[in-house]
Amino acid sequence: MDSSAMPSDFMTLLRKALRTSIQSSLEDAPLHTTEEFSPEDRERFKPIIDGIHFSMRFILTYQLVLIALLAAFTIRHWIGRLSAWEKRRRQDKETRHHDGDTPIAKAFDGKEDAIIGSRSVGSSSSSSTLRGDITPPQLILEGERTEQTPLLLKSQPPKPTLRWLVTSKVKAFLTYQPAPIPIVNKTLPSNGSSLAIIVFLGIQLFYIFFKTPLSFSMLFVSADRTSVLFVANLPWLYLFAAKNQPIKFLTGYSYESLNIIHRRLGEVMCLLALLHSAGMIGVWYTLLRLSGMTLVDFILKRMILLGIGAFVAYELIYFTSLGSFRQRWYELFLGLHVVLQVIALVLVWFHHPRSRIYVGVALGIFLIDRLLYRMCAKMFTTRALLGVKEDGRTVVLCAAIPLEPSCNSFSSFFGACDITGGWKATEHVFLTVPSLARKHIFQAHPFTIASKAPQAEQIGANLELIIRAQDGFSADLLSYARRHKSVDVRLDGPYGSQSAVQMLQESDHAVIIAGGSGIAVAWPLISTLLDVRAKSDPENQYTSRKWGETLFIWVVRERSHLAWLGREKLADLEAAGVKCWVPPPTANNGHPDIRGFIDEWVISLDGTHGRDKKFGVVASGPDGLNRTVRNACAALVREGRNVNVEIEKFGW
Repeated sequence: MDSSAMPSDFMTLLRKALRTSIQSSLEDAPLHTTEEFSPEDRERFKPIIDGIHFSMRFILTYQLVLIALLAAFTIRHWIGRLSAWEKRRRQDKETRHHDGDTPIAKAFDGKEDAIIGSRSVGSSSSSSTLRGDITPPQLILEGERTEQTPLLLKSQPPKPTLRWLVTSKVKAFLTYQPAPIPIVNKTLPSNGSSLAIIVFLGIQLFYIFFKTPLSFSMLFVSADRTSVLFVANLPWLYLFAAKNQPIKFLTGYSYESLNIIHRRLGEVMCLLALLHSAGMIGVWYTLLRLSGMTLVDFILKRMILLGIGAFVAYELIYFTSLGSFRQRWYELFLGLHVVLQVIALVLVWFHHPRSRIYVGVALGIFLIDRLLYRMCAKMFTTRALLGVKEDGRTVVLCAAIPLEPSCNSFSSFFGACDITGGWKATEHVFLTVPSLARKHIFQAHPFTIASKAPQAEQIGANLELIIRAQDGFSADLLSYARRHKSVDVRLDGPYGSQSAVQMLQESDHAVIIAGGSGIAVAWPLISTLLDVRAKSDPENQYTSRKWGETLFIWVVRERSHLAWLGREKLADLEAAGVKCWVPPPTANNGHPDIRGFIDEWVISLDGTHGRDKKFGVVASGPDGLNRTVRNACAALVREGRNVNVEIEKFGW
């Protein structure tokens, strides 16, 4: 571009170029021939105008790429669901019988009131062992090991095929979860999730740099490309964050599974905003400054001032969303997240004329989710009982929920049923307790429903939440519960994916592992499995085929935490045939050898070949426990075992 252009000429270019509609940019004629520009302007600004309008056309393909990816995941999900349905249908026609109980050692210690396992009471880094060559093998007590006790003998499976070898190695790699990043102690997701994020980031980089001129004279085109990509991402950012959205129905991934995409996309958008702002400052420095425009004059331009406001708002959203900030000031994070989003959208709307279609879609997603669904269709107010458990730091909130048949299949299909329509295992609600304090009136905190999912024929059910007091809302609720027996609450939900439930129901054997308050996920999940297996109606989608063993492991920090579930329920699980192991509390005994126990249990059921049975593993607990379980499953997959794992947690 001609560097002699005056500031007023360049600002005229900005206004004219940005007013040009997308429709005009799709015409075959070169955009620099538009009659909005004089012949002199056409020659002077031709490269910049062409670059701007190429970005306008090019960014439309970005939406097509994301829609195509969404369609691919949708097809994959429904092919899997149809295949599973067909498999269950075939199994309904077969009569299968149990061969007897697997001789896993009973974990009920008669000397204690709690169910305590027979494994090591301390941290274990050694491999587990089996007694001799008994078939099927039995677990032995840690104290029974001697020098003569043979190590775990694994017979060699049949010679693997190349396809089997590659598949197992790839699946194991995708399942594996690396250690946290040193120094910052940043928890990483599984390799599969990280790979998906890398691909997504690669798409962003492609749309930033494809045919983007990098010369100083064309710096405005580069800055404009980042802004166009920023606004193109706005609807997806809000769609991934919305609690009520169609992606769950299409792909099976609910919003908490997509939260990692939402966070990474938000970080990318903050970087795009930074690059755009830096680029515009560069435009001033390389072009406008030489023509006499001061930095103050440039910043005080209405368009620039609005852009700076939007940039500050989104950067504040980023910094207040960091894990360290969220964990320390969660209530402040919630409030700022909503307020700053509204401010930022308004500022972007007035800053950039081409952004308004994207801002409008994003705002529509936000309002439909927040107002139409969460504030209207899915909100339920009731009176709940409060109780403080014996550890003195845990509140149990219990509410009697009338189940209404009015939530028909149509409402359920569109996710418009509140808690009176019932709930399913692993689902959660957002809890609001207005009477705690004014600041809690508009706060909604997610908690997994810890009570058994109601059956279709029930007219009422008890909803129970286990709330471990930390600070802020949970600390205020604990203080309130010590002085009151009941409180009015608002429940928004239920929400959540059924992928863990479906995976376990399609497996031959199930392993459910809870760490601490993760029992809120484990107990309803086990109850659902037991209910499904008790049904014999051949018309039910999950019928009474031969079900294998179910192993339940609950790792608690203190013995008093067993009261969260109750010893009676633990005993009921054993009576129902569930193999239970509750290791001694970790506060005094260290962490148990979860990996070794899972390894022994799988091998005892799967034999020596490792490709006969399908295992489903679900874990919910602290990050360390979840990582241990995931990597134990990755090791088994690498050996050729058919193991699938699901981790139930909120975000990363």
